[in-house]
Amino acid sequence: MEPPSASPRRGRVHWQGSLLTVSLLIFWSPSIPAQPTIESVPLNAAEGNDVLLLLQNPPENIFIYIWYKGKSAGNNNRIVSYTPQAQVNDSGPAYTGRETIYHNGSLLFQNVTLNHTGVYTLQISTILGVTQIAGQIRVYQSVTKPSIQASNTTVTENEGPVTLTCLTSHAEISIRWIFKGQILPLTERTTLSQDNSSLTIDPVRREDTGEYQCEVYNPVSSNKSDPLNLTVTLEKKSSGLSGGAIAGIVVGAVAVVAVVVAL
Repeated sequence: MEPPSASPRRGRVHWQGSLLTVSLLIFWSPSIPAQPTIESVPLNAAEGNDVLLLLQNPPENIFIYIWYKGKSAGNNNRIVSYTPQAQVNDSGPAYTGRETIYHNGSLLFQNVTLNHTGVYTLQISTILGVTQIAGQIRVYQSVTKPSIQASNTTVTENEGPVTLTCLTSHAEISIRWIFKGQILPLTERTTLSQDNSSLTIDPVRREDTGEYQCEVYNPVSSNKSDPLNLTVTLEKKSSGLSGGAIAGIVVGAVAVVAVVVAL
């Protein structure tokens, strides 16, 4: 008969062996390969530049790459395909002559326009099946110089309101206001329209005197207007006399002059 202490020892050995087995399984288990993704280089492109849809982490044993314009893999949307083993590419109905496919599946667009903005789909066929991933191109115009239109450029202090409007021909842009070379801080007397295109000051004070500019910008460019100068003059002081009193003074002065002349 085994001594009573034998069983606990066997239990400890079994537990330690299980732990060692689990550790070995974790250590030797194959790592999960990274999933393929598409990155736009650059992320935001100016009109007329080149854009690369870069395929990252491509799978192995690829039969063919096929690029489509849009989210669907229909034949009418097919741009170009490439077969690595045969090193052959074939253009489709959506090919414009500006696209170049590389051996690693990446797709280059040359001299892009605003029409290139959108989603592109890459279909990858391997021995394991078909995978589809999407990338996106964002193309923006380089913005031109805006201008400022003012409701008034010379006002009296504590009068108003004065409204400055930033005029631009671009859509999908952002606008900010600049006062004396610095971004304009908003106060309880300044309000902006919903799209920031109009700035209203009410009432106007002497410290509002100076040069104003508006700046339009998007992810690839920015441009400022020429400075517009706003002049705020001192508030006119009232004499404190009523109209009747002033008229009486004038009549009296005229009478005195008449008497002097008669004498």
